[in-house]
Amino acid sequence: MSDDRISMSIVDGDAFFAHELSINYNPLQFVFDFKCITPRIDPRSKTKASIHLKHNVVLTDPYHAQKIHELLGEMLKKYEKEYGKVEKPKQVKKFEKKNVKIEETKTEVPTYFG
Repeated sequence: MSDDRISMSIVDGDAFFAHELSINYNPLQFVFDFKCITPRIDPRSKTKASIHLKHNVVLTDPYHAQKIHELLGEMLKKYEKEYGKVEKPKQVKKFEKKNVKIEETKTEVPTYFG
């Protein structure tokens, strides 16, 4: 009897806070594009400020996108049972009361088939 062993290495990904998420799809896959937007001010720079935008993209097939949807729904139900209903933050409500509207934009998204 041989004593063959398999060595496995696990690389943990970097922690990533997403300020925005866009989701696109084509016939074969869903594309989840998580974005982190960070303003940067460098006193050595001649420009006043810059914006740093980092993307983490997750591609999955439609079946697994559906499973992500189901799992997220289940986790939100568990969260709300333990901590209460998820509501819009009071800061956002206050911002909206100032008659400033955050509107969804509908833009054409290029397909991945050219």
